[in-house]
Amino acid sequence: MMNNNVQCRFGIPATLLVGCLMIPALSASAQTSPTFTADVAPILYEKCASCHNPTGIGPMPLLEFADAKTWAPLISLKVQAREMPPWHLDKTTGIQDYKNDISLSDDQIATIVAWVAGGSPEGDPAHLPPLPQLSSGDEWQTATLLGPPDFVVESPPYTVTANAQDQWWVRNTSFEGLIDEPRYVRATELKGSYPLGVKVLHHGHAQLSSQDSNGNRASGPVGRQGVGKAGDVFEEGTGMLIYPSGSINWNLHYFPINQEVANEQAKAAVWLYPKGYKPEFETSGEQFFAADTGPGGLWAGDLVLPPDSIKSQQGVRVLQRPALITSFRPHMHMRGRAQSLEAVYPDGRREMLARVDKYNHSWQISYKFADDVAPLLPKGTMLMITSTWDNTAENPNNPDHRQWVVFGQRGVDEMSHLWLSVTYLSDDQYERLNAERRRSLTAQNGP
Repeated sequence: MMNNNVQCRFGIPATLLVGCLMIPALSASAQTSPTFTADVAPILYEKCASCHNPTGIGPMPLLEFADAKTWAPLISLKVQAREMPPWHLDKTTGIQDYKNDISLSDDQIATIVAWVAGGSPEGDPAHLPPLPQLSSGDEWQTATLLGPPDFVVESPPYTVTANAQDQWWVRNTSFEGLIDEPRYVRATELKGSYPLGVKVLHHGHAQLSSQDSNGNRASGPVGRQGVGKAGDVFEEGTGMLIYPSGSINWNLHYFPINQEVANEQAKAAVWLYPKGYKPEFETSGEQFFAADTGPGGLWAGDLVLPPDSIKSQQGVRVLQRPALITSFRPHMHMRGRAQSLEAVYPDGRREMLARVDKYNHSWQISYKFADDVAPLLPKGTMLMITSTWDNTAENPNNPDHRQWVVFGQRGVDEMSHLWLSVTYLSDDQYERLNAERRRSLTAQNGP
């Protein structure tokens, strides 16, 4: 039990700073009262500005001192609770090294809390860092890395009614005339139209089924989107094959706002490798994983949550080929609490790969493993998926804990599956990558 008189860094009472006794002490130079310009703005620009800008999905911009000061008490509460920035991984188990980790360190949380407790001073304007370079909502985020897309496809129009239940839009469009030979995809991105479509498209998929004149077929996404997830860029030397003719299945989940969005059309952008290029590794992009009889998977008929209940289910998938997994994206609805991905290797060894313990359906985050720790799994590995739902009043996202909940596509119903970015490998590719990783670990840690 903390004593109310205990003082944390910056002289803040311990009771104002969650877990403050567990946070390492700051350096002497950082123990002066923090200011917006010197201490807080660098954190907001790095971790928060991509959403909290005038054209972003955040409810308020936080680029200017006046805006940040207005919202300072709420910012302090949200970062102490680790609700913002959204990052729902369990930090006590599984892989912890991710390319897109936007979570705050203990020191960054302490700095923000101290700034608010100290009256949220502005500081010397000369210390303010340059504003970050941000893409607006009508631009492709992937374009900052790869330039303009090679082609863009558009969904049929759909009117999202105001203040209604979430709405599911499924339609097909033809895919013709955009490429004249088989090509390999380098990256994809899906988004709602700007400015209102990006506010109502909660998550969605544009799945291409294509073929050539010889009857060869290929299937894969030309866009998968979720709030908190933008485009998918394959690793250099990895690509997804598509053919010149086919159809696109649009599977779009809209969450209405307080105004009608008429004739909304989502767009998917595709970046291609140069003509004639054949990557060493071929992928089918981010893939749906749910066992037929669990873990409350999309097709599971046994997903029933009684009122005031907590329930877990497990399911397994066995890899028929070696595989490299580069990202992990859980998917449940409002009663979802946790989901984990565990590997059971052919020799019986078990390893927790990733676990989300604070799942929030409002966000659809794809957790991208760092290159040197991305799961590299042999043939025969069993992927064990465990999902937990909380249908009690203790779940702040639960709309009504008194209800029976079954499988369904509405947010108030439930489902459970996950999306994995998987590149299946030949035996030779697996052995080579495994040997390269062992050499890298030896070089880092010594023999």
